[in-house]
Amino acid sequence: MEFFRIKRDIPFMRHALVFNAISIVTFLAAVFFLATRGLHLSIEFTGGTVIEVNYAQAADLPKVRTALDKLGFGDVQVQNFGTPRDVLIRLPLQADIKQAEVVARVFGALCSAEGGAVSTQQFVSDKGEAISKAACNAAAGETVHLQRSEFVGPQVGSELARDGAYALAATIAGIMIYLAFRFEWKFSVAAIVANMHDVVIILGFFAFFQWEFSLSVLAAVLAVLGYSVNESVVIFDRIREAFRRYRKLTPHEVIDHAITSTMSRTVITHGSTQMMVLSMLIFGGATLHYFALALTVGILFGIYSSVFVAAAIAMWLGVKREDLVSASTKDIDRNDPNAGAAV
Repeated sequence: MEFFRIKRDIPFMRHALVFNAISIVTFLAAVFFLATRGLHLSIEFTGGTVIEVNYAQAADLPKVRTALDKLGFGDVQVQNFGTPRDVLIRLPLQADIKQAEVVARVFGALCSAEGGAVSTQQFVSDKGEAISKAACNAAAGETVHLQRSEFVGPQVGSELARDGAYALAATIAGIMIYLAFRFEWKFSVAAIVANMHDVVIILGFFAFFQWEFSLSVLAAVLAVLGYSVNESVVIFDRIREAFRRYRKLTPHEVIDHAITSTMSRTVITHGSTQMMVLSMLIFGGATLHYFALALTVGILFGIYSSVFVAAAIAMWLGVKREDLVSASTKDIDRNDPNAGAAV
């Protein structure tokens, strides 16, 4: 399916050097921000406390944040999840305070903000065990209810960070092996450099703006890797087809033709995907905000890197027809005394 057709090939590779220079500057800037500012890691990686509370009415998030800021627990994150009455609270690791005390202080502050007082209620479980639970008593009833609390220790956070790095490395290695078998090493190197370019750029954005880097963002980065390599594979396939079909074209002209012939497909695929991601960014709330943000940056730079990084690097590495198309008997001049000779 074609949305439009470009009759004349666009000379992308004529400007490859300029765009490669821009890519290098952008890449180095991202590395600089990663080294100087670092990533704002979520509590999944650093450790901390997660608290879920339920309000009788729709929660007033600014009011909740104001109440929690008075506790002095640092960078506290508050967001809705599920319904407007459900609130998820993330607190950084408090080295000198036990988790039970942290939860008690937070629930007490939320209860006081609603004009209530915390009391302890006794319950008997189905197994006959006595259970005590904090409750917020106000004139209007139980205005806020403690759903659950969970503590993520620093050891668990470091294990998640390590496992995430392993997952990223395994994905990159798998992509390189796949491309090396599907095409040949020049395209494999070009695609991996382009993919790493996309990953570092995304991380650079998160480091510069200090956006929260969570497990969902890591999932988005892995998704961008697959999405970007898919675009590179499509272009590389067209390059191989063009080498077979147009034997008189130079490698530069073949690459330009391959990219131009995929422009309609690129607009349809990336446009529809970006519309879906934008809907998550706008309507997904705080839960999907940074996930969609990472995908947006990755999709935009993925298009750029597939054309001006992956294809350009393959050109700089000297890709030629003989690398992708084996010579047939029609290509051999039987009157040539050197026919069949190998150098």
